[in-house]
Amino acid sequence: MGNRLTQIATRTGDNGTTGLGNNQRVSKNSLRVHAMGDVDELNSHIGLLLCEDVPVEVRDLLVEIQHQLFNLGGELSIPGFELLKPEAVLALDQALAHHNAQLPKLQEFILPAGNRAAAQAHVCRTVARRAERQVVALGNEEALNDTPRQYLNRLSDLMFVLARVLNRMHGGDDVYWKSERVKQGGAS
Repeated sequence: MGNRLTQIATRTGDNGTTGLGNNQRVSKNSLRVHAMGDVDELNSHIGLLLCEDVPVEVRDLLVEIQHQLFNLGGELSIPGFELLKPEAVLALDQALAHHNAQLPKLQEFILPAGNRAAAQAHVCRTVARRAERQVVALGNEEALNDTPRQYLNRLSDLMFVLARVLNRMHGGDDVYWKSERVKQGGAS
């Protein structure tokens, strides 16, 4: 892994480039840097979600996800390196199955709303989708492992499910979309 930062204001990026973990300099507008930035933003949003009142089980899961996102960011910062293991995707699959089993089946689309923790989980979901799109774009240009893409795909699904779980924390529910189709008795 590259050198650890000992000072923050290095001024080495003043020319519009940044250093990767392998000491290569790339444009701050490269697909790789965009993907790294979106993963970092996602991790920050999960940190914000952790400021909310969430069940201990969800809190522990989110903290583990933050560590795995750091692994994902590290992998993105070093071309050809693997830090995020396939087992991390399996852990998300298990969490999805566990939390989905507690929820009623969806009958309609839901809005990204509810209590503050649930709304923040929806923000995490949308940032995860953006990060996934950036990783896909990078993978179209450069060789990447499958695990980062799979992890972000699964994580966005999990954040949707966790938003539903968090909306039910204190007796709440999902906020359903009032679609014209439903109002008209299901006519298309």
